[in-house]
This record gives sequence, C-alpha cells and structure tokens, in this order.
Amino acid sequence: MSEKVLMKGNEALAEGAIRAGCRFFAGYPITPQNEVPEYMSWRQEEVGGAFVQAESELASINMVFGAAATGTRSMTSSSSPGISLMQEGISYMAGADLPCLIVNMMRGGPGLGNIAGAQGDYMQATRGGGNGDYRVLVFAPYSVEELGNFPKMAFEVSEKYRIPAMILADGILGQMMEGMSYNFEPVDPKTLKKPSWALGVNDGTRKKNNVSSYGLAEGELEHMVLKRAERYALIERDEVRYEERFTEDADVILVAYGISARAGLAAVKMAREKGIKAGLFRPITLWPFPTKRLAELAQKCKAMLCVEMSLGQMIVDVKLAVNGKVPVTLHARPGAFFPVAEDIETAIESTLNGKKEQLFTLSDLAAKATNTCAKPSDTICKEGTLL
Repeated sequence: MSEKVLMKGNEALAEGAIRAGCRFFAGYPITPQNEVPEYMSWRQEEVGGAFVQAESELASINMVFGAAATGTRSMTSSSSPGISLMQEGISYMAGADLPCLIVNMMRGGPGLGNIAGAQGDYMQATRGGGNGDYRVLVFAPYSVEELGNFPKMAFEVSEKYRIPAMILADGILGQMMEGMSYNFEPVDPKTLKKPSWALGVNDGTRKKNNVSSYGLAEGELEHMVLKRAERYALIERDEVRYEERFTEDADVILVAYGISARAGLAAVKMAREKGIKAGLFRPITLWPFPTKRLAELAQKCKAMLCVEMSLGQMIVDVKLAVNGKVPVTLHARPGAFFPVAEDIETAIESTLNGKKEQLFTLSDLAAKATNTCAKPSDTICKEGTLL
C-alpha cells in the first residue's frame, strides 16, 4: 500500500496504468481526459515505454492493436465521441483476441455534446459498440482511488481471457481531486511472461505467430465466434464485481454506478435518517453485469430505483435481472447533469409509494432554478440546479 496522496482522477489513472506495467500509449486529445495523454507523454519516457500522440482516434486504436499484438501492455484513452471513432478498431481487436486497456471518460452527448461528465455510453460499452458478436470487459470506478487501482485489475483480466478491457468513468471523476493510495506494488514488465500467441522477432528460437481478426475458410469464423463465446460465459461466471451498502433489510434498493453511486449513497443515508429502509447496489463490472445477485435481491426488496446520468440505459439490464419480480423505476439526469442527493432521496420515497419517478423536464428545472431563464434553453449554474 503506497502513501496516501492528493491526485486528480485522470492523473491517478495514468499513473496506475504505468504502475500496472503499461509500456505503450497512443491517444488523441479530447476534453475531459486530456490529462491522461499529457501525463503519459513524459511518464512513459521515464519508465522506458513509448508514447504516441496519434493523428486521430482511429489511428491511436490501431496503434494499440499493433502494440498489443506483441504482448505489450498497451492502452489508449479518449472521451465519448473519440471512443465512437475507435469502435472499428476495438471490434478488430476483439476479433483478434487481443488484450488491451481502453479508457472512456464520458462526456455529454449525443454527437459533440459538451465537456461535462455523463453516463450516456453505457449501451455502447456493454454491448461491444462495433460490428459483430463480441464483448468488452467494462469496469466502472466511482472514486479517484479506484481510477488509480483499476488499471492493474483490468490488464490482468484482459490478458487472462484475451479480450479488450474498458474503464468507463466520466468527466467528473477524471477532473476531481481526492486523497488516494495504490494498493499494489509497481509491476516490472520484464517479469511478465511473454504470451505464447504474441508476435516477436523471428530469431529462430520461437514458433511463428499470426494475429488475425477473421478466418476465411468455410465455417472458420463461426468456430472462432463460438469459442470466444465460451470464454465470455466463463467471464460472466467468474469475473462479476459489485458493492452493496445497506441492502440487508432494504425495501428500496438504489442501483447506480460510477459518480451517480456517490450521490446515491448520500441519498440512501438521508432516507435511512427518515426511517426509510433504502440500500445501494453498485455494479463495478458493467459487463459482466451482476445479474444473478440483483435477481436474488429482488426476492427481498419491494422496489428498485436506477439513478443514471443518461435517459436510462443500465435500467435495461436491471429490468432483465429482476425479471418482473419488483417494480424498477428511473431517476435520470441526461445531457451531462449531475444527480443531487436530495432529489434522489425524493425519488426513493416516490418509488416506495408506487410512483414512477422519471427524468427531469425543462419545466421541472425551471421550477427548481433560483434565477429566471430568459428562455427554456438558457442554462444557469447556481447551487447545482442547472449546469
């Protein structure tokens, strides 16, 4: 365990990747993750690694493809529109069974959106995002400390199953500063065993390898996809991660990930102070999703409430897990709005009373604003009412 220090989320993440043995980084600037490539630009040189500022997100993911094919722990980072541009390359890496680390510091969308934190990329991340039948490991931190410690876990699980891994966070986590410490000793890449499938110099002492994302022989692609599905089944069985708070006797279980879970935990504590039995379930792996555990909890509670910084995407997986056993409602803040604990606590009460608390409308926001909007599209930043 390292000494606790004050770090910005993006920098803690980048240092965590270096400590985890990442020795190749390629990326392209985009807010709100720019501190990651900036940090990597000098830190990789210090540890004897390689940093490339690519000409685009398309180039950076394909550079990661090449580096990962040599067995090097390789990484890229971007934010929502940039990750969208990488989808073809991610699909190719999945098809080639290459491990790597991809970081998405989500921002508002769709399209260019804005630079504030959001959670609108859940479906893209957990369903693969590109063409074909494939999955990507998705880890969702909710603190700067988790941002810094997740890269090692992500690399290890990615390499174990030969599947790309993604850390799905948001601009708020990337930009905020917190005290943190690393819970692992730095990894020396020289001590890592070279994988048998990796490309390398043909010095006559090792077999020749070929890394390819497809097979053209009759039935070969189907065989490859089905064999990959067997690994996915193992991942769903063995690699699920989640955290529970106050769920033992909860009547309402709030389901949230990432930064939304922090506001959700504060709301749960507020509800408990009022005598309302509320709990928090935080998925840490968004894929594989903790379906089995949520199904078990649905046998004991009266309702579930999803809190998301989107129109509601994770709620689809929650409803599939619950399978109609209890009502599932939504408290949504799309367009890069941050959920407020007091509003979530109100939604908890509404859910318990059988009301369907949904997303904020423009009229809701106007009513909550302490200033007067000149027109509905105006934005006000005051006391967290409008951002």
